[in-house]
Amino acid sequence: MRTFKRVLLNTLLANITTQMVWFGFTFWAYLESRSVLVTSILGGSYMLLLAVTSVPFGTLIDRVRKKTVMTGATICTAAAFAVGALLYWLVPSETLLDLGRPFFWVFLLVLLAGALVESVRNLALATCVTMLVPATDRPKANGMVGMVQGLGFALNSVVSGLAVGFLGMGVILGAGVLIVAATALHLRTIEINEPVIQHAEGAPAKVDFVQAFRMTREIPGLMALVIFSTFNNLLGGIYMALLDPYGLELMPVQAWGILWGVCSIGFVLGGAIISRTGLGSNPVRTLLLANIVMWVVGMVMPIRESIPLLAVGCFIYMGLVTFAEASEQTVLQKVVPFARQGRVFGFAMAIELAAAPLSTLAIGPIAEFWLIPFMNSDAGRAQLGWLLGSGSTRGMALAFLLAGVIGLIVTGLALTSKPYRVLSGTYRDSVVNDSLTDEGAQDAPPAGVDDAPDSAAGLTAPGLDELGTPRPIEGEDDRPDAEPVE
Repeated sequence: MRTFKRVLLNTLLANITTQMVWFGFTFWAYLESRSVLVTSILGGSYMLLLAVTSVPFGTLIDRVRKKTVMTGATICTAAAFAVGALLYWLVPSETLLDLGRPFFWVFLLVLLAGALVESVRNLALATCVTMLVPATDRPKANGMVGMVQGLGFALNSVVSGLAVGFLGMGVILGAGVLIVAATALHLRTIEINEPVIQHAEGAPAKVDFVQAFRMTREIPGLMALVIFSTFNNLLGGIYMALLDPYGLELMPVQAWGILWGVCSIGFVLGGAIISRTGLGSNPVRTLLLANIVMWVVGMVMPIRESIPLLAVGCFIYMGLVTFAEASEQTVLQKVVPFARQGRVFGFAMAIELAAAPLSTLAIGPIAEFWLIPFMNSDAGRAQLGWLLGSGSTRGMALAFLLAGVIGLIVTGLALTSKPYRVLSGTYRDSVVNDSLTDEGAQDAPPAGVDDAPDSAAGLTAPGLDELGTPRPIEGEDDRPDAEPVE
């Protein structure tokens, strides 16, 4: 646990810095252009490329030692931010934000590269929980992850808003380079006693989306969880594109950054609760119940143009996000064999995040050219003013409300579905990673030993196949919640 906590804090600092740069860029771009089209392009581009790179990143994590991956990613992020800082200082702001010129796209791609490469650390951290933390403590460890990430988000939001408002984008980029470089140096001082690299039998060394899909599909009920999260992210992309413009229309950027910081305490509070109480006997149920409340909050939050209503809604929403994220990670860490977790985690992230860019990129022009003009018109105020009130943000509020209604209906259907019962049974019965702890790593062969059969790492157990799912027991009646998903 001591090693895990050191890795967690190092990742926290790297994430804070990376997101500080990206948040700062988003705030700065909107304030300079006053266009939701620009923010939708930024958010959509990030999510799209994150989805595309998740499987290659996951394959890399399975093939290379975790510390090596995290160190290399941190160095690449520092280099990308250094290039971005040079561009900012050499090219005038009006040229950088002109979508018709190549400078904007180069600046965007450079900062995107830095943020994307750093994201591999989050995948690696999820596998480190499996590797370093005993099975019974993993839900609480995931709560710790959510808690420190929420703390980082809170600090980052305040710093980004104040830095953009008082110091400018150049200072953010310069500080980003120095801090990320410092985290790379600190990471080199952490000794991770990592087990031998486990190459799952039959898995090719190359990046293979089909193989990652097969690994996910073979675990009963897991694909249903991926599909559910994918749909949620499709709706969540609406918030990604519009929430910053919504807040910046109500208050100055400094105040918006501070408000985000205060609301992000919800992440910390949610993570602290999980680290003490866990996620219950069935994290799948916890995930769905958290989503129901999240969508209700998302519907109520924008019904009036109110800063207190926005603040309370964001606070509750962020606390519930921690429960949803920790629940999904806990399920994956229990049912997916450690040797395959990089690829399965990467595949799940790729599929789940691929939906968000679609809605993020689509909602920008829809809001700018249809919803906002409609709600600012006499006809829009006459038809929906009773529900959403009046104000310049009512078009964005309508988008939030529609997303919440659809999300609530879909989550309610998922809670009564057969895949929910199947995955709950898979989670209950799987013991594939229960013996994979830091204690098992002490007997690991030295670094450089590359291949070992899966069974050497405790990846199978009596009554389980190589994926850790229960084998049929002769004479046992089939249970409805253990049938594979068609």
